[in-house]
Amino acid sequence: MSATREPRIVHEPGNGTLEIFPLSTEEETLVALMTELFRDHWDKIIFGPLIQGAVFEIKATDPPKRISMLDGYLTVDFGVWHFHVCIGEHRGSKNNPTDPDLARIRRTARAEFYRRLNPDGSVGSWGIRLFNGRDENQIYIFLPNPFLSDEMKFLKQPDWSRLALWDDLRQRYLDLPPDPKDRSGRTMFHG
Repeated sequence: MSATREPRIVHEPGNGTLEIFPLSTEEETLVALMTELFRDHWDKIIFGPLIQGAVFEIKATDPPKRISMLDGYLTVDFGVWHFHVCIGEHRGSKNNPTDPDLARIRRTARAEFYRRLNPDGSVGSWGIRLFNGRDENQIYIFLPNPFLSDEMKFLKQPDWSRLALWDDLRQRYLDLPPDPKDRSGRTMFHG
C-alpha cells in the first residue's frame, strides 16, 4: 500500500506551504483508507472539499450507517445525509455507459498525505486529500491536530498524542516511521 515517490514541498495560494507524501490511487488502497477513516475514526476527523472561495469543514456526530462501493464511487452514508467520491473504475450502466474521458475526470487521479508547514518550517496541520482527473479537489480530510481540541479550540499546550492517527497511517500506507519534525511546532498558522 505504500507510495513509491518521495515527498515534495509545494507552495499553494491560500494553502501556504505543504509537504506532500504521494499515495497510491489504486482503488484497493483508497477503499481501505477511506473505509478505515470513516468507519473507525469518524469522530476524530474533519472533512469536506476545499476550493478557492469555499471550505467545508464537516464533523460527523455519529458513525456512518453504511460505507459501500458502486461503479467506482465510495458512498459514506450517515443516515440523513451522505456523500459520494469516485475512487475506482467508473463505467456507468449498461443502458447509460459513461464516456471513458469523463470517467477519467471523475476518478481520483492524485491522492496524498500532507502536512502544512508554518512560516518557520515547523508543522502546523496534517491531513489527506484527493483530486480528480482535472486536478480539482474531491475531499480534504483534516486529521487530529495537537494544537486544537476536538471542539477546534486552540490548546494552551500541544497534545502530541493527537498525532497517533497520523503516525499510524504514515507507517501503514507510506511505510514511514514517526518523524520528530511533526512535533517541532508551537502552534499552527493559517495561510
